[in-house]
Amino acid sequence: MPVIFSSLPSPFLFLVLLCRSLNVSYGCDRLPANPLTLEKRLTFIQSQPCWKNQFGRTEVIDNTLNPDFVRKYILDYFFEEKQNLRFDVYDIDSKSPDLAKHDFLGQVFCTLGEIVGSPASRLEKPLGGIPGKKCGTVILSAEELGNCRDYATMQFCANKLDKKDFFGKSDPFMVFYRSNEDGTFTICHKTEVVKNTLNPVWEPFSIPVRALCNGDYDRTIKVEVYDWDRDGSHDFIGEFTTSFKELCRGQNQLNVYEVINLLGPFFPSQVSLLSFMTLTSLFLKGNPSQSTSLHYMNPYQMNAYAMALKAVGEIIQDYDSDKMFPALGFGAKLPPDWRVSHEFPLNGNVDNPYCNGMEGILEAYHQSLKTVQLYGPTNFAPVVNHVARYAAAVQDGSQYFVLLIITDGVISDMAQTKEAIVNAAKLPMSIIIVGVGQAEFDAMVELDGDDVRISSRGKVAERDIVQFVPFRDYMDRTGNHVLSMARLAKDVLAEIPDQLISYMKSRAIKPNPVPVYSPSDEPPTNPV
Repeated sequence: MPVIFSSLPSPFLFLVLLCRSLNVSYGCDRLPANPLTLEKRLTFIQSQPCWKNQFGRTEVIDNTLNPDFVRKYILDYFFEEKQNLRFDVYDIDSKSPDLAKHDFLGQVFCTLGEIVGSPASRLEKPLGGIPGKKCGTVILSAEELGNCRDYATMQFCANKLDKKDFFGKSDPFMVFYRSNEDGTFTICHKTEVVKNTLNPVWEPFSIPVRALCNGDYDRTIKVEVYDWDRDGSHDFIGEFTTSFKELCRGQNQLNVYEVINLLGPFFPSQVSLLSFMTLTSLFLKGNPSQSTSLHYMNPYQMNAYAMALKAVGEIIQDYDSDKMFPALGFGAKLPPDWRVSHEFPLNGNVDNPYCNGMEGILEAYHQSLKTVQLYGPTNFAPVVNHVARYAAAVQDGSQYFVLLIITDGVISDMAQTKEAIVNAAKLPMSIIIVGVGQAEFDAMVELDGDDVRISSRGKVAERDIVQFVPFRDYMDRTGNHVLSMARLAKDVLAEIPDQLISYMKSRAIKPNPVPVYSPSDEPPTNPV
């Protein structure tokens, strides 16, 4: 089991999806839920379009006919190619991922060039697909993605918010909007709901800076505060504006904002920035000697990387005969010339990267932290291709490879990684990704492919070989790390048996015959 620690197409576009005036047949004014699916086909496919290459799905938004989807999509844009897109809208009735079991609300066809060529790169098209029915409108907008790869982690609190509930206080949450080049605003983040309080303290959250302002530190950021209602008719409490440049000042009086509602009575309520930290992608992993680093070497307990490795490795190592595992690192400068590497042995031995069991890997990991300088960018494709070369050499069913990647979620080569995974899906291998830290893991969720099979350059992966879980979901608040790590191992390993069997069946490889037991196989014993 290999273990991994953690030229672009031109250019990338940031695609934003909205719907307005959706139409349903129930005669009600709101929907239980409605996601949008995006399917993409490029014109180099010469046959009739079959639209099998589903690119992604938005989140589900409850009880609205005018959803603003938070989840965005990054697309390769090629001026010289006609890139056909199709958008389908569904009303979700259950947790089933099968769209045939949900209500179809309409669809839109366009090209990526149409969106880019529209005024302010904003295209509105009516939904069709249901004869004789007005289905509503889809609004599509695109902006070229900036080169900024920084992350921001921040936390907010509020004081004396307006009371909106008759029998209680308020259930406040915040919605963040980035301003667009045409002066409009696009939703980019929602906080959690804090129940029954006028003085909420929201949980810290991390967000890519380019999602917040596309790397333009002076661009306006609008923040709205709402009181959550179960039926989706959330009550507007107020709003304020800021910028990334202003947020960078951190916690002080300059980052205390009056929450203004111009349509209602004035209430002297405020939202304050509690904490703010910018993490550049070049130094996101931090100095292991500092407690703020995810790789911090605490003398009293293991860090998240070591805990995840130990939890998964101690179970899966039982299925390896010699307990020798190659362990690689990526995203670091190596001595003596301090060049950045995305594929280096943790034990420092290029010719023999194997470590003896989990304890050997942990020892090599801790030693490497003392000798390398953690550095970005973070590229996954080299290590995926590294293991794929092992797997490609043994396709007779005698060996099956499991790649465990432990990462902070930042990925700099998404397009190349997707292509590497699509190519690896036809080989005897699986990939487990454990995300550590508080970053958003949208890229890792996309690689997982549970809802939508991963694809690259119009080619869909032959099998789903990736399983992703965020480590923070398994942190036991009672401090029982043994129990929480057992749950982590169970969930990340649950799909491996089916993935192994799917490969064997696809290659018509049958299990070896069970050895025939013979009494002569037992050593002689002395009769009593």
